[in-house]
Amino acid sequence: MQTKALGTQGLTVSALGLGCMGMSDFYSGRDEAEAIRTLERAVELGINFFDTADMYGVGENEKLVGRVLRPYRDQVVIATKFGNVRAPDGTFLGINGRPEYVKQACDASLKRLGVDYIDLYYQHRVDPNVPIEETVGAMAELVKAGKVRFLGLSEAGAQTIRRAHKVHPITALQTEYSLWSRDVEDEILPTVRELGIGFVAYSPLGRGFLTGAIRRFEDLPEDDYRRHSPRFQGENFKRNLDLVEKIERLAREKGCTPAQLALAWVMAQGEDIVPIPGTKRVKYLEENLGALEVKLTAEELREIDAIAPKGVAAGARYPEASMRSIGI
Repeated sequence: MQTKALGTQGLTVSALGLGCMGMSDFYSGRDEAEAIRTLERAVELGINFFDTADMYGVGENEKLVGRVLRPYRDQVVIATKFGNVRAPDGTFLGINGRPEYVKQACDASLKRLGVDYIDLYYQHRVDPNVPIEETVGAMAELVKAGKVRFLGLSEAGAQTIRRAHKVHPITALQTEYSLWSRDVEDEILPTVRELGIGFVAYSPLGRGFLTGAIRRFEDLPEDDYRRHSPRFQGENFKRNLDLVEKIERLAREKGCTPAQLALAWVMAQGEDIVPIPGTKRVKYLEENLGALEVKLTAEELREIDAIAPKGVAAGARYPEASMRSIGI
């Protein structure tokens, strides 16, 4: 397995990580036995970077990840997040970045994971009502206490990243990045590169859309949260499917799958970028890993840029209410 330095604080991870959210929440067709096999197969294949959050399955995803990975604790990097608060029934209650909450959330995550420390601890979304200096200050105390090794932010704006980094070195920023979500190239990527912060790309396959597996809105089960995503609805769906068909054509010419092409493109954007495609099935995990063998030429990258320039996707990344918590 290829490895990469994530940021400049000493954290090394596999060149491809595994997003674990869908094993417990948001996507339909969940199967815990298959999720366990997927986690174990990931370790077998050399993946050591696993991403979860306290909100996924309202804590259940952390329990699952912790239970399966505990025997491999010294071999793996466990990343989790706090800040998006949900009620026991899953209702979203808001964002909390207050110092006292940071510590409570960390202790709760440690207990669910069944570990003594968290390798990479992110603020999931920035709390607009709490200065970032106060939140990161509390996170820094967790590092001093030995409960956390490295700090991260998720979907934070450039100025917030700068302010946070002055309080305590930020190791990684996690933000959506894919062939249909390239807005980070304008300000976010230059900022983290200037500061020596690694970049973790979530949803590098456009929530599965870029794989070509979703051909109709009706293919999404009733309980699948993508039904509420603007990019999966109405005319947006049809326009985005046109993009997928172009990616499929390039993938056929390259002799790889659309998913592998999309992941190879993300990895080609810099050695400081680590994608964490999410999957809950072994076959997709193995397919995604095949992207590490796909090397894109300069000409192929230019061709991809031509069909998938910044702003190519129709529709916002999230519903309007969720978009308000991004880039603060």
